[in-house]
Parts: sequence; structure tokens; C-alpha cells
Amino acid sequence: MTWSELLFAHWRVEPEVVRKHLPPELELDTYQGSAWVGVVPFLMSDTAPRCCPAIPGLSKFLELNVRTYVTKDGKPGVWFFSLDANNAFAVRAARTTFHLPYMDARMSLEQANAKSAIHYKSRRTHRNEPSANFIGSYEPVGDPFHAQPNTFEHWLTSRYCLYSANKKGEIFRGEINHPPWTLRNANCEIQQNTMGESYGFDFTAPPNLLYADTIKVQGWWATRC
Repeated sequence: MTWSELLFAHWRVEPEVVRKHLPPELELDTYQGSAWVGVVPFLMSDTAPRCCPAIPGLSKFLELNVRTYVTKDGKPGVWFFSLDANNAFAVRAARTTFHLPYMDARMSLEQANAKSAIHYKSRRTHRNEPSANFIGSYEPVGDPFHAQPNTFEHWLTSRYCLYSANKKGEIFRGEINHPPWTLRNANCEIQQNTMGESYGFDFTAPPNLLYADTIKVQGWWATRC
């Protein structure tokens, strides 16, 4: 799969507020004592099993996830509170196969040209799930860089697995592989962001912002751990 037009917007959240929403089998990962929750809008494309062509209408869609950072057995990874997408097939396939909380949403991405800001909108429509909306415009600024070890940017982005849980509470790990992110600083104007309200996350402070250049990603089936 390919990820593009991606923004990392992260807010510092009190660890106890985040930890109460995690399975007890996972350990909340913090940076210098603080927990961080990210809202990450992007475009997913070329999504297909290995050695199979992408299917028009199914392999390209918008996604907006809310995530934090955890470890299990010493392996750092990502925990998703929600993953909104405007592809009903992808939502149901991911909920079943990867045990991830994908949700239906109405979404749009507009950009006048390659050098202009990205305008991103998302409104959750999934039945029996809390409402959550995001409206914002963002763009990269400055020179590209790769996050260096022992930096905050490296801690946020150098994670090569995701964790999920099924309805029985069993924990699964899905391995992910991709080159190091090519990052840039970002400007972002957020008009609406209620993506964390149902969890009690306060996203009113200015976020830490990073823009990521297009990247190709491989993922593996989630296995119980």
C-alpha cells in the first residue's frame, strides 16, 4: 500500500487518561513521562495483497486515525482508538481480519495544486459509534529530514507493528515494514476536531506537527501475541 498527504498531529495527554482506554496486557509508552495521542489524516492507495493488482474503487480511500503508543514484551508499536475511512469494504475487512476499530465516514481531500495546502474533512457516519469530526488544512514547510535516534520525532514515527484486540480481549500484533519516514515540519489550521472527545482527550492546545512524504508500506496479517 501507499500512504500519502499524511499529517502527524500529536497532543500531550495525561498518561492516566490514556491508560484507562488500553487493554491491561499492553503497556502505555511515554516520552519523558508524557503520553501522546495523534490524529493522522492521509490518503491510502495501491492497497492489495502481495503479487495481486490493486482493484479500482477498493484500493484507494481516505483514512483518519486516532492513535497512541504502547509496548508489549518490549516491542514498541501503535494502538488505534479509531480508524475512520470512506471505503465500506475496507472498513469491514479490517474490522474482521485485523480486529481494528475501523469506522465508516464521509471524507474529502482537496488540493488546488501540488504546492498548495491540503484541505481535509471527515465526518463519522458509522452506526452505533460516537460522532467524531475533523476539518483542517495543512501543508509541509522547511527542508525534509529523517528522524534521528533518541529524538522525539524518532520515538513517534519509528514503530513497525500495530496492536489490536478482538471481542474476547485477545491481543494481536500486525507487523509493518517501510523505509524511514521522510519528514518535514508542517503548518496546520484546524477548524474542527472532535476525534478524541469520546475518550476524554483534550485537543485544544497547539499540537506537535509533522508532514510525511509519500511512502510505500508492507503489512502482515495480525497474529495473536
